[in-house]
Amino acid sequence: MSRSQSNNRRADLSSPPLTAAPRLWSQVAAIVLIAALLAACGHSVKRIDRDAEHDLSGRWNDLDSRLVAEEMVADALDRAWLRDFQRQHGERPTVIVGSVRNLSHEHINTRTFVNDIQRELINSGRVDFVADARQREQIREERRDQDLHASAESRKAMGEELGADFMLLGSINSIIDQEGRRQVRYYQVDMELISLADNRKVWIGNKEIRKLIRSASVRP
Repeated sequence: MSRSQSNNRRADLSSPPLTAAPRLWSQVAAIVLIAALLAACGHSVKRIDRDAEHDLSGRWNDLDSRLVAEEMVADALDRAWLRDFQRQHGERPTVIVGSVRNLSHEHINTRTFVNDIQRELINSGRVDFVADARQREQIREERRDQDLHASAESRKAMGEELGADFMLLGSINSIIDQEGRRQVRYYQVDMELISLADNRKVWIGNKEIRKLIRSASVRP
C-alpha cells in the first residue's frame, strides 16, 4: 500500500458519517419541542370573574366569606334593634366589629371575613362605623404627632372620638363527615351584636354552609 493510500484510509476512519449530523439535529429539535410542550402544559394563568363560583377544594374560600357577610349583614339590618335605636335617639347607631374567632378544623383568614362584614355595613348607609382597636392606636399616634408638629388650625384634638353603640362579635365552626371518597364539610358562622351601654345582645345571626365533595382522594 502506498503512503497516499494509507493517509486516505486514516482520513476516512477519522471522519464521521455524513448522515450523523442531520440525525443529531433532528433529535435536538425533538427534545426542544417536547420541552416547550411540557412547559406550556405545566403552568397556566387565567383571570376569572369575581362573582364566578370556583370551588376547587371544598374548603372555606373568598366566595363563602363574601356571601355569608352579605346575608348576615342584610339580616342584622332588618331586625327590630335598628328601628328601636333610631326611634329612641333619632340618629343612626355607631357599630364596631370586634373579633371573629376561627374554631374550625382548617386555617381561615378571619381578617378577610371581617373586612367583608365592614364593607357591607358601611355601604348599607344605615349605620355609622368606627375604626377597630388596631386602627385607633395608629390614629391616636397621628394625633399625638399633630400636637407637636401641626398648626393650631389643622391639628385634631384628643378626646373627640365617636364612641360605638354596638359591637359585632362572631365565630366560625366546622364539622367534617367522611365515608370513603365522599365527604361533607359543614361550616357554621355565628354572629352577635352587643350593646356597649348595657351588654344586651340585640341580635344573633347564624349562617350554615354544607359542601359535598366527591374525589379520588379526600383529605380532612
